[in-house]
Amino acid sequence: MSLLEQLKSKIENHEAVIGVVGLGYVGLPLAVEKAKAGYKVIGFDVQESRVEQVNMGINYIGDVVNEDLSQMIKSGQLVATTDYARIAEVDAVAICVPTPLDIYQQPDTSYVKSSAGEIAKYAHEGMLIVLESTTYPGTTEEIVRPALEAKGLKTGETVFIAYSPERVDPGNKHFKTKNTPKVVGGITKSCTEVAATLYRNVLEGDVYEVSSPAVAEMEKIFENTFRHINIALANEMAILCDKMGIDVWEVIDAAKTKPYGFMAFYPGPGLGGHCIPIDPFYLTWKAREYNYHTRLIELAGEINNSMPEFVVNRAMHILNEDGRALKGSKITVLGVAYKKDIDDVRESPVLNILEILDKQGAEYKVVDPYVKSFRCSDKVIETVNLTEELIKESDLIMITTDHSNFDYELISKHSRVVFDTRNALKEVNKPKKYIKL
Repeated sequence: MSLLEQLKSKIENHEAVIGVVGLGYVGLPLAVEKAKAGYKVIGFDVQESRVEQVNMGINYIGDVVNEDLSQMIKSGQLVATTDYARIAEVDAVAICVPTPLDIYQQPDTSYVKSSAGEIAKYAHEGMLIVLESTTYPGTTEEIVRPALEAKGLKTGETVFIAYSPERVDPGNKHFKTKNTPKVVGGITKSCTEVAATLYRNVLEGDVYEVSSPAVAEMEKIFENTFRHINIALANEMAILCDKMGIDVWEVIDAAKTKPYGFMAFYPGPGLGGHCIPIDPFYLTWKAREYNYHTRLIELAGEINNSMPEFVVNRAMHILNEDGRALKGSKITVLGVAYKKDIDDVRESPVLNILEILDKQGAEYKVVDPYVKSFRCSDKVIETVNLTEELIKESDLIMITTDHSNFDYELISKHSRVVFDTRNALKEVNKPKKYIKL
């Protein structure tokens, strides 16, 4: 029996030991799902605090069910470690590490390189390695493959390498890791075959096979660039509608009645999260290698990045209409998470809004039921509770994240002025002075 057949047999019989490198927003949910599917799973992370939490069954990721993690730990199906020597025990490993941008807006693949290097130290024949981190087309071939082949392993014969992009959408109540369709592209057909076999035995969503890792890598960036550009269009429409005295939210509601040719995207205070504000710039960076300038993507980035400043300028004009200056005004900012009903503040545009408010001398307090404290610039900010007293003493209520558990009736009843960047009050009676983005 060939190494490919042996590995597929282990996977299909749930005898394979699975490794997951990186126990963050992508890795921990994946590790839990693989353990729930009946595989012995070893999670790897360089942060000792994370490893300790996992091994104690303490969940720190919103998309993971607390009971699922606790049960998998107690049953011994899942264990976490900082010891990469245990890679030698696994038959398949997924790399789920961060791929941020550096200060020059260029891809930082150091985590991928480090992970691939550690895996290569302890890799063995008959092993599957899948990169899941979002990155530019070519990463799997340029970074992961050389690391494994430097050890003498032969791709497609003695080691199997593929790329399968994560599609985590924090806070999504309908689509989780378990039921979201998966795209898989291996370096060879045998690599694709074995990787697809693993995901089909773990997930409920369809597994779609593509011809190469580069196709799968590009597909992921295309997904997020699509959203990036369409949100920029919605933001630009919001700016224009504001100048023309038109309600952009009503415009979008009208447009989406068309049953074909239109998909609704909504404006907001800017883009946040681990994907959409970052991933398109992986493509713009890679495009330069081919002497191509991705003008549309970069222009969309300019528009989206300008929204925090636009929001603060709107707030300033709203206050001016009441004879108040932004400097010294008491502003209550509702929500610092980058999207509703989650605790994730990564790349949140609200952080930029707060920085600008600081520079303008505004006095602000932040309310977010999902976030107890967060770092903004060089200081840690503690959030406060939303109370009737806080609302009444505020010169302006600024809704920046439309959490479902905000008491919008209370906000509407007692606010002097509300500036709503998310159309959050659409279902309640509006306050006397209510302005939407």
